[in-house]
Amino acid sequence: MNPIFRTVLSLWIWTAVIILLVVWYPLLVIIRLTDRDPVRYRTGRWFRRLGMAMVKVNPFWRVEFSGEYPANPRLPYVVVSNHQSLADIPIISHLPWEMKWVAKRVLFDLPLVGWMMRLAGDLPLDRSDRQSGARMIIAAKRCLEGRCSVMIFPEGTRSLDGRVSRFTDGAFQLAKRAGVPILPLAVDGSLNCLPKHSWMYGKPETIRVKILPPILTSDARTPSELRDVVRSQIIAQIAEWRGCASAEVDAMGRAETPGSSGEGKRNEE
Repeated sequence: MNPIFRTVLSLWIWTAVIILLVVWYPLLVIIRLTDRDPVRYRTGRWFRRLGMAMVKVNPFWRVEFSGEYPANPRLPYVVVSNHQSLADIPIISHLPWEMKWVAKRVLFDLPLVGWMMRLAGDLPLDRSDRQSGARMIIAAKRCLEGRCSVMIFPEGTRSLDGRVSRFTDGAFQLAKRAGVPILPLAVDGSLNCLPKHSWMYGKPETIRVKILPPILTSDARTPSELRDVVRSQIIAQIAEWRGCASAEVDAMGRAETPGSSGEGKRNEE
């Protein structure tokens, strides 16, 4: 792509995004004032629609969804996904049910975006503070009890090379304690959509998102075992899309088998 054209188009996209943010904030305030649901379900859904609008104004991104959507949007899941780019957030927001997102606490202080995250009832987490993790688990459990799903990136940060990094246990401990199923998502193609340390968008990409079958947490499997199963399934789906071996997608250095105890020990915090 011509660098000048890419620069101009990136400027146009950012201008459109800023306009959307400015327009959406007062709208979300009004919706929040009339939202009587304890988990702010309607407010959250309107906030996710902002992500959908951001994707629509971006000609660089083509998104393909596959898999089976949950039949009941108020049946709660702990939703987990691999994480390649900031683009994952508005893209996953297309899914037609509300989820409260677990996100870094510093994001909640950002003008407009952070304010809207608070209005929507998203869940802040400071990974350097153990008490913050405990408060997040309690708040997330309340959301699940209020029939609203919770969305977590168990890698904790974006991938540097498109491979799937280690998963932490928190999402799986939450699902086990709350007695709700885990709903895995596999995402691929977003790595270079919005490169780190750059304000310019990458070349046009097709981003694929697949909803994998839900995994029950009512059996005897531990959170670490559930984590390994989910990570293996996400790796296998991405490898299938890329036409490569699972080991090439696994940043831990080898393909996993479901319930692999060795990997579980290495991944525990």
